[in-house]
Amino acid sequence: MATMQVELVAVERRIWSGEGKFVSARTTVGEIGVLPGHQPTLAQLEEAGLVRIDGVDGSTTLVAVHGGFLHITHDGVTILAEQAEIGTEIDVERARAALQRADTSDPEGAAAAARAHVRLKAAGVE
Repeated sequence: MATMQVELVAVERRIWSGEGKFVSARTTVGEIGVLPGHQPTLAQLEEAGLVRIDGVDGSTTLVAVHGGFLHITHDGVTILAEQAEIGTEIDVERARAALQRADTSDPEGAAAAARAHVRLKAAGVE
């Protein structure tokens, strides 16, 4: 089975590191799926997007990512995120409260709502 090295790093800490068999991420130009041997690529991540990492052990990790870059080489994938949270670590009630507080009539409120939606998706509740 072909594998690749996957690193997901946020400003404050390393979020995920290991061997993977598939990664998907939302970039500013659309969704990208990465398998081992993918063409080298550099892409900007959306301000509020979901990253999925399928590990070689059969696990799937969902991560809420807010900005950053996706770098694909022949050997693997590196995701450098401005902010990122693993779905299992997300405070669902806090994300729901942020969604309710968000005023979507202005750009900042719409961005806050988008971040809250992604956090809830990563936590598996939306």
